[in-house]
Amino acid sequence: MVSPEVRAGGQAIYSRNNSPTTIFGGNEKYLDIKKLTLTSGRKYTTQEINSAAKVCLIGKTVVQNLFGDNVDPIGQYIRFKNIPFKVIGVLSEKGRNTFGQDQDDLLLAPYTTVQKRILSVTYVQSILASSFDEVSSAKAVTQVEDLLRVQHKIKAGQDDDFQVRSQEELVQTFTSISDILTALLGVIAGISLVVGGIGIMNIMYVSVTERTREIGLRMAIGGRGIDILFQFLTESILISVIGGIIGILLGMGASQMVGKVMTWPVVVMPQAVIGSFAVCTFIGIFFGWYPARKASNLDPIDALRYE
Repeated sequence: MVSPEVRAGGQAIYSRNNSPTTIFGGNEKYLDIKKLTLTSGRKYTTQEINSAAKVCLIGKTVVQNLFGDNVDPIGQYIRFKNIPFKVIGVLSEKGRNTFGQDQDDLLLAPYTTVQKRILSVTYVQSILASSFDEVSSAKAVTQVEDLLRVQHKIKAGQDDDFQVRSQEELVQTFTSISDILTALLGVIAGISLVVGGIGIMNIMYVSVTERTREIGLRMAIGGRGIDILFQFLTESILISVIGGIIGILLGMGASQMVGKVMTWPVVVMPQAVIGSFAVCTFIGIFFGWYPARKASNLDPIDALRYE
């Protein structure tokens, strides 16, 4: 399936209500290519495309902004850049995409209507095409490129004056960007963990030094080195886990704030929370081991004499 596409931004108006939105123009295959369906009304026809009819389909956000909950938009007239459009259909709700963009804030009209009555152009801004299946997508891209080179009269060795982008290519691009950001955040998190671990180690060293006589007294009345070791390891783990809990709460709060301010879909995965506790425990053991080991190896007589 193939469809031309043109688009324009502007103000949609109905009665006293108005809302900034975007109008997209396509042919009768546009909805199928974009996986758009209708909850009510009908699609525009080939005849309406050929005659540049002033009809449109609207998304749920536009319905809410212009008509509210108690008005059926089918058959009503709205204005876009002072051009009246008859609403013939309402698109099914799609929600927000990965980047937080509202996919229901749009108008859809015949591409000829958008060309002639809104943009006053004779060309299309882009062409949408769908292959038979995912497997044949790469072959379809090659066929489109070959066809466009013939249509544009591009000779062998010359650069293309067009771009063909597939969803697979976009996914790979976003995945690579995501991987880079994940690695960067991982490095930052690693540095933070090392700095925090060193802080825990310093605290435990101070604690061992200040409680040397206490350690000697406990050993003198029968305390074993393993008991001293576990005592200080437990303290180190508790310090690390408590800090981790505070960090998790701050992270969840910051995520929710970013989600509300930037209108991005934010989800805190349970695996991330469990992983955070596991890392905190490991940090407490790893950086608390040496101070705890030093405390367990103290000589009771020297410890009791310590001032």
